[in-house]
Amino acid sequence: MHPLYLTFDDEGICSGCRVHEEKDTIDWLKKEGELKSLLKQYRCKNGKNYDCIVPVGGARDSYFIVHLIKNKFKMNPLLVNYNKHYNTDIGVRNLANLRSKFNCDIFTKTVSPDTVKRITKQTLQLLGSVYWHCIAGETVFPIQTAVHHKIPLIIWGAHQGIDQVGMFSHFDQVEMTRKYRKEHDLMGYEAENLTGEMENLTTDHLKPFYYPEDYYIQKIGVRGIYLNNYIRWDTRTQHEKMIKLYKYETNNLTRTFDSYNDVDSYVYMDLHDLIKDFKYGYTKVLDHACREIRLGHITRNNAIKLVKHYHSKKPKYIKMFLDWLEIDKTALDFILDEIRNPEIWVRNKHWEWVKKFNLVPDYDKTQKDKSFKKFVVTKRYKSSDTNKKYIIIGKGERQ
Repeated sequence: MHPLYLTFDDEGICSGCRVHEEKDTIDWLKKEGELKSLLKQYRCKNGKNYDCIVPVGGARDSYFIVHLIKNKFKMNPLLVNYNKHYNTDIGVRNLANLRSKFNCDIFTKTVSPDTVKRITKQTLQLLGSVYWHCIAGETVFPIQTAVHHKIPLIIWGAHQGIDQVGMFSHFDQVEMTRKYRKEHDLMGYEAENLTGEMENLTTDHLKPFYYPEDYYIQKIGVRGIYLNNYIRWDTRTQHEKMIKLYKYETNNLTRTFDSYNDVDSYVYMDLHDLIKDFKYGYTKVLDHACREIRLGHITRNNAIKLVKHYHSKKPKYIKMFLDWLEIDKTALDFILDEIRNPEIWVRNKHWEWVKKFNLVPDYDKTQKDKSFKKFVVTKRYKSSDTNKKYIIIGKGERQ
Protein backbone atom coordinates (compact mmCIF):
# COMPACT_ATOMS: atom_id res chain seq x y z
CA MET A 1 0.00 0.00 0.00
CA HIS A 2 1.40 3.38 -1.00
CA PRO A 3 -0.25 6.83 -0.99
CA LEU A 4 1.20 7.53 -4.46
CA TYR A 5 0.25 4.14 -5.92
CA LEU A 6 3.59 2.40 -6.29
CA THR A 7 3.20 -0.58 -8.63
CA PHE A 8 5.20 -3.73 -9.42
CA ASP A 9 5.78 -5.31 -12.81
CA ASP A 10 5.90 -9.02 -13.75
CA GLU A 11 9.55 -9.20 -12.68
CA GLY A 12 8.72 -7.85 -9.23
CA ILE A 13 10.45 -4.52 -9.91
CA CYS A 14 8.66 -1.43 -8.60
CA SER A 15 7.65 1.51 -10.77
CA GLY A 16 9.97 3.82 -8.81
CA CYS A 17 13.01 1.71 -9.70
CA ARG A 18 11.92 1.39 -13.34
CA VAL A 19 11.59 5.14 -13.78
CA HIS A 20 14.86 5.68 -11.91
CA GLU A 21 16.56 3.48 -14.55
CA GLU A 22 15.73 6.22 -17.06
CA LYS A 23 18.29 8.44 -15.32
CA ASP A 24 21.05 6.26 -16.77
CA THR A 25 19.69 6.44 -20.33
CA ILE A 26 18.76 10.12 -20.63
CA ASP A 27 21.13 12.56 -22.33
CA TRP A 28 21.23 15.06 -19.46
CA LEU A 29 23.44 17.49 -21.38
CA LYS A 30 20.74 17.70 -24.02
CA LYS A 31 18.10 18.08 -21.31
CA GLU A 32 20.05 20.95 -19.77
CA GLY A 33 20.08 22.60 -23.20
CA GLU A 34 16.29 22.26 -23.35
CA LEU A 35 16.05 23.90 -19.92
CA LYS A 36 18.26 26.81 -21.04
CA SER A 37 16.04 27.35 -24.10
CA LEU A 38 12.91 27.27 -21.95
CA LEU A 39 14.32 29.74 -19.42
CA LYS A 40 15.37 32.10 -22.21
CA GLN A 41 11.71 32.45 -23.24
CA TYR A 42 10.80 33.75 -19.79
CA ARG A 43 13.54 36.29 -19.19
CA CYS A 44 12.03 39.70 -18.56
CA LYS A 45 13.35 41.72 -21.48
CA ASN A 46 12.92 45.17 -19.95
CA GLY A 47 14.23 44.17 -16.50
CA LYS A 48 11.17 45.58 -14.75
CA ASN A 49 9.90 42.26 -13.43
CA TYR A 50 11.27 38.98 -12.14
CA ASP A 51 12.08 36.20 -14.57
CA CYS A 52 10.51 33.42 -12.52
CA ILE A 53 9.31 32.31 -9.10
CA VAL A 54 11.15 29.77 -6.95
CA PRO A 55 9.36 28.34 -3.87
CA VAL A 56 11.83 27.98 -0.98
CA GLY A 57 12.05 26.95 2.66
CA GLY A 58 14.66 26.30 5.32
CA ALA A 59 15.35 22.75 4.14
CA ARG A 60 15.17 20.30 1.25
CA ASP A 61 16.58 21.41 -2.11
CA SER A 62 15.91 25.15 -1.87
CA TYR A 63 19.61 26.11 -1.88
CA PHE A 64 20.36 23.90 -4.86
CA ILE A 65 17.42 25.20 -6.91
CA VAL A 66 18.28 28.87 -6.28
CA HIS A 67 21.96 28.18 -6.91
CA LEU A 68 21.10 26.56 -10.24
CA ILE A 69 18.57 29.15 -11.40
CA LYS A 70 20.37 32.30 -10.29
CA ASN A 71 24.07 31.46 -10.38
CA LYS A 72 24.26 28.97 -13.22
CA PHE A 73 21.44 30.07 -15.52
CA LYS A 74 21.62 33.78 -14.53
CA MET A 75 17.89 34.20 -13.99
CA ASN A 76 16.39 36.83 -11.68
CA PRO A 77 14.04 34.82 -9.44
CA LEU A 78 11.53 35.99 -6.88
CA LEU A 79 11.70 33.59 -3.93
CA VAL A 80 8.44 32.75 -2.16
CA ASN A 81 8.08 31.03 1.19
CA TYR A 82 5.01 29.73 2.98
CA ASN A 83 5.51 29.87 6.75
CA LYS A 84 4.73 26.36 8.09
CA HIS A 85 4.59 27.51 11.75
CA TYR A 86 6.35 24.29 12.84
CA ASN A 87 9.70 25.99 12.25
CA THR A 88 12.91 24.93 13.95
CA ASP A 89 15.73 27.32 14.75
CA ILE A 90 17.84 25.54 12.10
CA GLY A 91 15.16 26.07 9.46
CA VAL A 92 14.88 29.76 10.31
CA ARG A 93 18.66 30.17 10.10
CA ASN A 94 18.86 28.28 6.80
CA LEU A 95 16.19 30.48 5.25
CA ALA A 96 17.87 33.67 6.50
CA ASN A 97 21.24 32.45 5.21
CA LEU A 98 19.68 31.63 1.83
CA ARG A 99 18.27 35.16 1.56
CA SER A 100 21.62 36.78 2.27
CA LYS A 101 23.92 34.40 0.36
CA PHE A 102 21.93 34.59 -2.89
CA ASN A 103 20.85 38.23 -2.51
CA CYS A 104 17.33 37.53 -3.79
CA ASP A 105 14.02 39.22 -3.03
CA ILE A 106 11.71 36.99 -1.04
CA PHE A 107 8.02 37.06 -0.17
CA THR A 108 6.90 35.11 2.91
CA LYS A 109 3.28 34.33 3.67
CA THR A 110 2.38 33.90 7.33
CA VAL A 111 -1.22 32.94 7.95
CA SER A 112 -2.56 33.83 11.39
CA PRO A 113 -1.81 31.23 14.10
CA ASP A 114 -5.51 31.03 15.01
CA THR A 115 -6.45 30.10 11.43
CA VAL A 116 -3.63 27.55 11.13
CA LYS A 117 -4.63 25.91 14.40
CA ARG A 118 -8.31 25.73 13.39
CA ILE A 119 -7.38 24.13 10.07
CA THR A 120 -4.99 21.69 11.75
CA LYS A 121 -7.58 20.58 14.29
CA GLN A 122 -10.03 19.95 11.48
CA THR A 123 -7.68 18.15 9.10
CA LEU A 124 -6.35 16.03 11.96
CA GLN A 125 -9.87 14.78 12.70
CA LEU A 126 -11.09 14.66 9.11
CA LEU A 127 -8.00 13.43 7.23
CA GLY A 128 -5.60 12.31 9.93
CA SER A 129 -3.20 15.02 8.82
CA VAL A 130 -1.26 17.62 10.78
CA TYR A 131 0.52 18.76 7.62
CA TRP A 132 -2.37 19.62 5.29
CA HIS A 133 -2.02 23.38 5.82
CA CYS A 134 1.74 23.21 5.09
CA ILE A 135 1.30 21.36 1.80
CA ALA A 136 -1.70 23.48 0.82
CA GLY A 137 0.19 26.70 1.53
CA GLU A 138 3.44 25.64 -0.10
CA THR A 139 1.65 24.58 -3.28
CA VAL A 140 -0.70 27.55 -3.64
CA PHE A 141 1.23 30.63 -2.50
CA PRO A 142 3.62 30.47 -5.49
CA ILE A 143 0.65 30.31 -7.89
CA GLN A 144 -1.11 33.19 -6.14
CA THR A 145 2.10 35.23 -6.37
CA ALA A 146 2.57 34.34 -10.04
CA VAL A 147 -0.92 35.61 -10.87
CA HIS A 148 -0.73 38.72 -8.72
CA HIS A 149 2.70 39.82 -9.99
CA LYS A 150 2.29 38.51 -13.55
CA ILE A 151 5.28 36.14 -13.41
CA PRO A 152 4.27 33.12 -15.48
CA LEU A 153 7.10 30.66 -14.75
CA ILE A 154 7.35 28.77 -11.44
CA ILE A 155 10.35 26.48 -10.92
CA TRP A 156 10.00 23.52 -8.58
CA GLY A 157 12.59 20.89 -7.66
CA ALA A 158 11.66 17.22 -8.00
CA HIS A 159 8.17 15.93 -8.74
CA GLN A 160 7.64 13.27 -6.07
CA GLY A 161 5.47 11.21 -8.41
CA ILE A 162 8.48 10.81 -10.71
CA ASP A 163 11.40 10.67 -8.32
CA GLN A 164 9.83 8.60 -5.56
CA VAL A 165 7.37 6.14 -7.07
CA GLY A 166 7.57 6.39 -10.86
CA MET A 167 4.00 7.54 -11.30
CA PHE A 168 5.24 9.39 -14.39
CA SER A 169 8.24 9.01 -16.65
CA HIS A 170 10.89 11.70 -17.06
CA PHE A 171 9.92 11.66 -20.73
CA ASP A 172 6.36 12.77 -19.85
CA GLN A 173 7.68 16.25 -19.00
CA VAL A 174 5.06 16.50 -16.26
CA GLU A 175 4.28 20.02 -15.03
CA MET A 176 2.42 21.39 -12.03
CA THR A 177 -1.34 20.78 -12.07
CA ARG A 178 -4.17 21.65 -9.75
CA LYS A 179 -5.58 18.13 -10.22
CA TYR A 180 -2.45 16.41 -8.89
CA ARG A 181 -2.29 18.87 -6.01
CA LYS A 182 -5.83 18.09 -4.92
CA GLU A 183 -5.80 14.33 -5.43
CA HIS A 184 -2.39 13.56 -3.95
CA ASP A 185 -0.91 16.49 -2.05
CA LEU A 186 -4.18 17.51 -0.39
CA MET A 187 -5.74 14.03 -0.08
CA GLY A 188 -8.77 15.06 -2.14
CA TYR A 189 -9.63 18.18 -0.12
CA GLU A 190 -9.34 21.69 -1.50
CA ALA A 191 -9.62 24.56 0.96
CA GLU A 192 -13.21 25.12 -0.16
CA ASN A 193 -14.10 21.61 1.01
CA LEU A 194 -13.20 22.46 4.60
CA THR A 195 -15.72 25.27 5.01
CA GLY A 196 -18.30 24.82 7.75
CA GLU A 197 -16.94 21.62 9.27
CA MET A 198 -16.05 20.95 12.93
CA GLU A 199 -13.92 24.04 13.61
CA ASN A 200 -16.36 26.58 12.10
CA LEU A 201 -13.99 27.46 9.30
CA THR A 202 -15.21 30.32 7.13
CA THR A 203 -14.21 31.61 3.72
CA ASP A 204 -12.11 34.27 5.45
CA HIS A 205 -10.14 31.57 7.28
CA LEU A 206 -9.55 29.52 4.14
CA LYS A 207 -9.05 32.24 1.53
CA PRO A 208 -5.24 32.19 1.91
CA PHE A 209 -5.33 28.61 0.56
CA TYR A 210 -7.68 29.16 -2.41
CA TYR A 211 -6.26 28.31 -5.79
CA PRO A 212 -6.55 31.14 -8.35
CA GLU A 213 -9.33 30.76 -10.91
CA ASP A 214 -8.50 29.20 -14.28
CA TYR A 215 -9.23 32.49 -16.05
CA TYR A 216 -6.33 34.23 -14.29
CA ILE A 217 -4.00 31.24 -14.65
CA GLN A 218 -4.60 31.22 -18.41
CA LYS A 219 -4.46 34.99 -18.76
CA ILE A 220 -0.99 35.15 -17.20
CA GLY A 221 0.06 31.82 -18.72
CA VAL A 222 1.21 30.37 -15.40
CA ARG A 223 3.10 27.09 -15.61
CA GLY A 224 5.23 25.18 -13.14
CA ILE A 225 8.17 23.08 -14.32
CA TYR A 226 10.11 20.45 -12.36
CA LEU A 227 13.89 20.51 -12.53
CA ASN A 228 14.22 16.74 -12.23
CA ASN A 229 12.91 16.53 -15.80
CA TYR A 230 16.04 18.42 -16.90
CA ILE A 231 18.67 17.65 -14.23
CA ARG A 232 19.74 14.24 -12.95
CA TRP A 233 18.28 14.47 -9.47
CA ASP A 234 20.42 13.29 -6.55
CA THR A 235 19.33 15.07 -3.41
CA ARG A 236 22.22 13.78 -1.26
CA THR A 237 24.94 14.93 -3.65
CA GLN A 238 23.15 18.25 -4.16
CA HIS A 239 22.90 18.94 -0.44
CA GLU A 240 26.54 18.11 0.17
CA LYS A 241 27.54 20.59 -2.51
CA MET A 242 25.37 23.26 -0.84
CA ILE A 243 26.95 22.53 2.54
CA LYS A 244 30.38 23.27 1.09
CA LEU A 245 29.37 26.31 -0.95
CA TYR A 246 26.89 28.07 1.35
CA LYS A 247 27.11 26.43 4.79
CA TYR A 248 23.67 24.87 4.60
CA GLU A 249 22.95 23.65 8.15
CA THR A 250 21.92 20.04 8.79
CA ASN A 251 20.83 18.10 11.84
CA ASN A 252 20.19 14.59 13.13
CA LEU A 253 16.51 13.66 12.87
CA THR A 254 14.71 11.22 15.12
CA ARG A 255 13.21 8.85 12.59
CA THR A 256 15.63 8.79 9.63
CA PHE A 257 19.32 8.71 8.78
CA ASP A 258 18.83 11.58 6.28
CA SER A 259 20.06 14.68 8.09
CA TYR A 260 19.57 17.00 5.09
CA ASN A 261 15.86 17.08 4.30
CA ASP A 262 13.16 18.42 6.64
CA VAL A 263 15.49 19.90 9.27
CA ASP A 264 13.21 22.97 9.23
CA SER A 265 10.21 21.24 10.81
CA TYR A 266 9.55 19.84 14.28
CA VAL A 267 6.62 17.87 12.89
CA TYR A 268 7.50 16.34 9.52
CA MET A 269 9.96 13.63 10.63
CA ASP A 270 8.21 13.32 13.98
CA LEU A 271 4.43 13.20 14.50
CA HIS A 272 3.68 13.44 10.77
CA ASP A 273 5.93 10.44 10.13
CA LEU A 274 4.28 8.45 12.94
CA ILE A 275 0.89 9.09 11.34
CA LYS A 276 2.26 7.79 8.03
CA ASP A 277 3.09 4.52 9.78
CA PHE A 278 -0.42 4.27 11.21
CA LYS A 279 -1.98 4.83 7.80
CA TYR A 280 0.34 2.88 5.51
CA GLY A 281 2.45 0.61 7.69
CA TYR A 282 5.82 2.15 6.82
CA THR A 283 7.66 5.41 7.45
CA LYS A 284 9.74 7.96 5.57
CA VAL A 285 13.02 6.21 6.37
CA LEU A 286 11.96 3.46 3.95
CA ASP A 287 11.47 6.07 1.21
CA HIS A 288 14.91 7.48 1.99
CA ALA A 289 16.52 4.03 1.97
CA CYS A 290 14.94 3.12 -1.39
CA ARG A 291 16.14 6.41 -2.87
CA GLU A 292 19.71 5.83 -1.67
CA ILE A 293 19.73 2.25 -3.02
CA ARG A 294 18.64 3.50 -6.44
CA LEU A 295 21.32 6.19 -6.45
CA GLY A 296 23.98 3.64 -5.55
CA HIS A 297 24.84 5.28 -2.23
CA ILE A 298 23.99 2.25 -0.08
CA THR A 299 23.57 -1.52 -0.29
CA ARG A 300 20.18 -3.11 0.18
CA ASN A 301 21.42 -4.95 3.25
CA ASN A 302 22.64 -1.76 4.93
CA ALA A 303 19.40 -0.03 3.96
CA ILE A 304 17.38 -2.72 5.75
CA LYS A 305 19.51 -2.24 8.87
CA LEU A 306 18.83 1.50 8.83
CA VAL A 307 15.10 1.09 8.30
CA LYS A 308 14.84 -1.39 11.16
CA HIS A 309 16.81 0.97 13.40
CA TYR A 310 14.78 4.12 12.70
CA HIS A 311 11.22 3.18 11.77
CA SER A 312 10.03 2.51 15.33
CA LYS A 313 11.84 5.41 17.03
CA LYS A 314 9.50 7.37 19.26
CA PRO A 315 8.79 10.97 18.19
CA LYS A 316 10.45 13.61 20.37
CA TYR A 317 8.23 16.62 19.85
CA ILE A 318 4.63 15.50 20.39
CA LYS A 319 4.30 17.55 23.58
CA MET A 320 5.40 20.63 21.66
CA PHE A 321 2.61 19.95 19.16
CA LEU A 322 0.03 19.43 21.92
CA ASP A 323 1.02 22.68 23.63
CA TRP A 324 0.85 24.57 20.34
CA LEU A 325 -2.53 23.16 19.31
CA GLU A 326 -3.85 23.36 22.89
CA ILE A 327 -5.17 19.81 23.07
CA ASP A 328 -4.26 17.02 25.49
CA LYS A 329 -2.54 13.75 24.75
CA THR A 330 -5.69 11.71 25.41
CA ALA A 331 -7.50 13.52 22.61
CA LEU A 332 -4.58 13.03 20.23
CA ASP A 333 -4.24 9.34 21.10
CA PHE A 334 -7.96 8.82 20.42
CA ILE A 335 -7.65 10.42 16.97
CA LEU A 336 -4.50 8.44 16.16
CA ASP A 337 -6.21 5.18 17.13
CA GLU A 338 -9.08 6.07 14.81
CA ILE A 339 -6.80 6.57 11.81
CA ARG A 340 -4.86 3.32 12.18
CA ASN A 341 -5.37 1.18 9.12
CA PRO A 342 -7.19 -2.04 10.18
CA GLU A 343 -5.59 -3.89 7.25
CA ILE A 344 -2.23 -3.30 8.91
CA TRP A 345 -2.79 -2.85 12.65
CA VAL A 346 -4.53 -5.05 15.23
CA ARG A 347 -4.77 -5.19 19.02
CA ASN A 348 -2.96 -8.09 20.71
CA LYS A 349 -4.15 -9.88 23.85
CA HIS A 350 -2.59 -7.11 25.97
CA TRP A 351 -4.60 -4.52 24.02
CA GLU A 352 -1.43 -3.17 22.43
CA TRP A 353 -1.30 -2.19 18.78
CA VAL A 354 0.82 -4.52 16.63
CA LYS A 355 1.27 -4.94 12.89
CA LYS A 356 -0.28 -7.94 11.19
CA PHE A 357 2.82 -8.45 9.08
CA ASN A 358 6.46 -7.40 8.89
CA LEU A 359 6.96 -5.09 5.92
CA VAL A 360 10.75 -5.03 6.12
CA PRO A 361 12.64 -8.34 5.74
CA ASP A 362 15.51 -9.30 8.00
CA TYR A 363 18.96 -8.31 6.82
CA ASP A 364 21.63 -10.88 6.08
CA LYS A 365 23.87 -10.98 9.15
CA THR A 366 26.48 -13.06 7.33
CA GLN A 367 26.90 -10.56 4.51
CA LYS A 368 29.90 -8.24 4.70
CA ASP A 369 28.78 -4.82 3.50
CA LYS A 370 30.83 -1.76 2.78
CA SER A 371 30.35 0.67 5.62
CA PHE A 372 27.59 3.19 5.01
CA LYS A 373 28.87 6.72 4.52
CA LYS A 374 26.79 8.71 6.98
CA PHE A 375 25.04 11.92 6.05
CA VAL A 376 26.91 15.00 7.21
CA VAL A 377 25.80 16.72 10.41
CA THR A 378 27.12 20.26 10.30
CA LYS A 379 28.16 22.65 13.00
CA ARG A 380 25.19 23.74 15.09
CA TYR A 381 25.06 27.51 14.99
CA LYS A 382 23.58 29.53 17.82
CA SER A 383 21.04 32.30 17.41
CA SER A 384 18.63 34.35 19.46
CA ASP A 385 15.77 32.16 18.21
CA THR A 386 14.54 29.58 20.71
CA ASN A 387 14.90 25.89 19.96
CA LYS A 388 12.30 24.76 22.49
CA LYS A 389 9.11 25.71 20.67
CA TYR A 390 7.85 26.47 17.18
CA ILE A 391 9.25 29.70 15.79
CA ILE A 392 6.52 31.60 13.98
CA ILE A 393 8.76 34.58 13.19
CA GLY A 394 12.51 34.39 13.81
CA LYS A 395 15.54 36.57 13.17
CA GLY A 396 17.68 33.74 11.84
CA GLU A 397 21.07 35.35 12.36
CA ARG A 398 23.96 32.99 13.05
CA GLN A 399 26.23 33.55 16.01
